[in-house]
Amino acid sequence: MNSPTNSPIRVTVWGENFHEHSERDSAGMAERYPDGMHGAIAAGLTELLGDGVAVRTATQDQPEHGLTEEVLDQTDVLTWWGHATHGAVDDAVVDRVHRRVLGGMGILILHSGHFSKIFTRLMGTTCSLAWRNSADTELVWTVAPEHPISQGVPHPIVIDEQEMYGEYFDIPEPDELVFLSTFTGGEVFRSGCCWRRGRGKVFYFSPGDQEYPVYHHPDIKRVLANAVGWAAPAPGTDFVVPQVVDMLPPQFEGRLVDGGRQ
Repeated sequence: MNSPTNSPIRVTVWGENFHEHSERDSAGMAERYPDGMHGAIAAGLTELLGDGVAVRTATQDQPEHGLTEEVLDQTDVLTWWGHATHGAVDDAVVDRVHRRVLGGMGILILHSGHFSKIFTRLMGTTCSLAWRNSADTELVWTVAPEHPISQGVPHPIVIDEQEMYGEYFDIPEPDELVFLSTFTGGEVFRSGCCWRRGRGKVFYFSPGDQEYPVYHHPDIKRVLANAVGWAAPAPGTDFVVPQVVDMLPPQFEGRLVDGGRQ
């Protein structure tokens, strides 16, 4: 199905939905994210983008992880948050999402989604990094002030408490680096990175650990809303994966000889 013209951006917010129900985490998650992390992300997009988006949620515990052919066929931008159960994601679903991205769907990979099957496939690297969870203060600095994703975002974004991610982050050189984060311990991290894969756009954004209410932060909501607009395919995109084209022989009446026509 083609991306409709002059219609809302169709967004599917995907969540692992594990910590919300785990014995160790469920009480804290109920306080921070009573509607789940996916619910908070979806609400932020709706709050800031209004009628410009049509947002649905999907979770890993649903049949086909909530990402059926029908759902993806109606998705312009997919957001992906996962952490504890990357390995349990069905490879067939990953294949399906991968094809859709190559065909033009935008995808936002969030926080610990750097180890997801879909992100490591899109990057072709380990996507490993350094980390520490000690309630660090994170400052998210804009390094591309003209980029659409950084519009309306303070310099820096201040997150009072957040898990630290640090270099080396094993990713391909980003096509565009939008944000660079610093932490209490002096670490730095490429926290907002853009790539193009096939006909689709990929944005990785690191803030968003499940132990902190980061997705309620107004500036984080603004970044995600901007990223949805940036990643959305052009109207009329047919989501066909680029293929090898066997060209016909040239149809010229003559041929060039020493710079002239014979």
